Amino acid sequence: MIQLIRGFRDILPGEVELWQQIEQKAAKLFKDFGFAEIRIPIMERTELFARSIGEDTDIVEKEMYTFPDRGGELITLRPEATASIVRAYIQHKLYAGDPVKKLYTIGPMFRRERPQKGRYRQFYQINAEVFGIASPLIDVQLILMLVTLFSRLSVTDAVPHINSLGCPQCRPQFKALLTDFLAAKTDNLCPDCIRRSERNPLRVLDCKVPSCRESLSEAPSIVDTLCPDCSRDFDTVRKTLDRLSIPFQVDKRLVRGLDYYTRTTFEIQTGALGAQNAVAGGGRYDGLVKALGGPDLPATGFAVGFDRLAEIVGLDKQDYVAAPDIFIAALGEQCIIKAFEWSCALGREGIRIDMDFSDKSLKSQMKRADRSGARHVLIVGEKELEQQAVIVRDMNTSAQQKIPIAGLTEKIKALIDRKQD
Repeated sequence: MIQLIRGFRDILPGEVELWQQIEQKAAKLFKDFGFAEIRIPIMERTELFARSIGEDTDIVEKEMYTFPDRGGELITLRPEATASIVRAYIQHKLYAGDPVKKLYTIGPMFRRERPQKGRYRQFYQINAEVFGIASPLIDVQLILMLVTLFSRLSVTDAVPHINSLGCPQCRPQFKALLTDFLAAKTDNLCPDCIRRSERNPLRVLDCKVPSCRESLSEAPSIVDTLCPDCSRDFDTVRKTLDRLSIPFQVDKRLVRGLDYYTRTTFEIQTGALGAQNAVAGGGRYDGLVKALGGPDLPATGFAVGFDRLAEIVGLDKQDYVAAPDIFIAALGEQCIIKAFEWSCALGREGIRIDMDFSDKSLKSQMKRADRSGARHVLIVGEKELEQQAVIVRDMNTSAQQKIPIAGLTEKIKALIDRKQD
């Protein structure tokens, strides 16, 4: 038997319905805040991610699925969506006329990480990106949207964590302070942090190894070295969150794993996921559009880890599994043919329908109808065909009634509509 590739998984019926509910609630929220959907390809040129994410990041160095196509060009399965959306924004000149665009997408990403609970090599994200707005108020709006989404999904302990990563003017000063601090802590750092301290020191702050976290407890805070513009922006974010009554934590350890982030960055964290407690994250990336060949325009956005979110939502997936409105139990070949015609007609009218094609006994078919959760069972045998009337049984009350075959589709449709009302 051929089985799944390690780190990949199937989303099965019974779980898919819950995912659909999350997608629908997210899409409605985005549209209410003026976002339009964009659908981007799964594969891109490797150069796109190397230039945007950063060649020294773990993603580019160790995690991307990259391979040469038949023409020898390096192709990568997308490890994240922001770079692709920026590429589309530039390529299709979505900035022409009005550069302000709000875009969202939902779909799979690919990284060859170590599989663990809530983390897969094919994982899913909900992404929202805003172009052309420099005001820090839009960062607050994105945080508000995340808080609202989690509230609508009955996630009760989601808390925004915020920080500032500064800008190209003030970040070098902090990097120098942090590098000096890390140099004195080398003996207590894990091998990954030692490597990062030389190439990308901010990433050390995000390490989850207990010994590293303890060693970094007295690390300098980037908030203390912000330039006046970055400081003013971050102050606006904090004050506006307070005015909107959104509780938050300033987290000096909060950094992003991608090189393109600047100024305000944020995560939504929850206690339901253990050490991997972030279920969403984002921030501002003002220089990325220009870096990828577009105009010099500000941008900000976030990504939600769909797999993790689906684990912690307070919704009961059984509430969204759609049982048949009616199950047809047909006895005999002639009745099966008529039942099939009725099922097609009812399905085209929007009635959820199921039937048994095997000509089993009525008892066997009723058991299957009960397992399916069908609300009604339509029973037809040779006697019913002779009398030109079928039996319809209410599976909740066991009440039965006869319905003439003439105009059956309309009568069943009316019966279902009355029950729904």
